[in-house]
Amino acid sequence: MIHYGVTKTAQLALSRGLAETTAGTEVTVNALLPGPTESEGVADYLAKMAASRKTDRTAVEKEFFRTVRPTSLLQRFARPSEVAALAVFVSSPLSSAINGAALRVDGGVVRSVA
Repeated sequence: MIHYGVTKTAQLALSRGLAETTAGTEVTVNALLPGPTESEGVADYLAKMAASRKTDRTAVEKEFFRTVRPTSLLQRFARPSEVAALAVFVSSPLSSAINGAALRVDGGVVRSVA
């Protein structure tokens, strides 16, 4: 997925560049990096896969994380409200010292401490 990697890198470079442009102001610019999230499309896909396999959605989700996203520490899809909670926080005055950051809300998919 070269195209995905290139566009994601461009978005991160843009957000960091904008943060540098606003240095010394009260404007902050950060990038949120959500991982596997249960959007409407994902929920529909899981339901269709479960029906085609004559199983339930939970079994399909467990198989997905076992085979496709085994590094996930959450071992389930994040809820949109969980991703939104980070967006609300980073948009609030409580996060005024967070600037130019790439903030993962990925359930631990990426194996990194930084």
